[in-house]
Amino acid sequence: MKRTASAIWSGDLKSGHGALATHSGVLKDTPYSFATRFEGAQGTNPEELIAAAHAGCFTMALSATLGKAGFTPKRLATQATVSLELVGGNFSITSVHLENEAWVPGISAEKFAQIAADAKANCPVSRLLRAEISLHAKLEPGEGH
Repeated sequence: MKRTASAIWSGDLKSGHGALATHSGVLKDTPYSFATRFEGAQGTNPEELIAAAHAGCFTMALSATLGKAGFTPKRLATQATVSLELVGGNFSITSVHLENEAWVPGISAEKFAQIAADAKANCPVSRLLRAEISLHAKLEPGEGH
């Protein structure tokens, strides 16, 4: 299975601009620029897309790992924060922090923490990234546990 995306860029780094697209069409001529990446301007950037990919991948992996252990989540919500920092004169993605809230009937906090750690370590995007990846997984109180 292969998935594709493309980028086009015109101009120099600071005043130039580009567009991103995915084969699926979810992104189509989606603009990005120096300002959207480094200055907080409205629009997307590669780090935001990595964060979306990691949040989605981890959440699916968590659902699968919970299912293998006999638990069905009512809701899983994950936010990924990608840190881009200047290191030794080069911009580097230095860390990814996953923040998860889960509503899972019948599971103990200990078992949930074990399953969440396994999902973090084994989701394909986690395995791809070499940056430090941290996780805070919080089981919400509710029925059944």
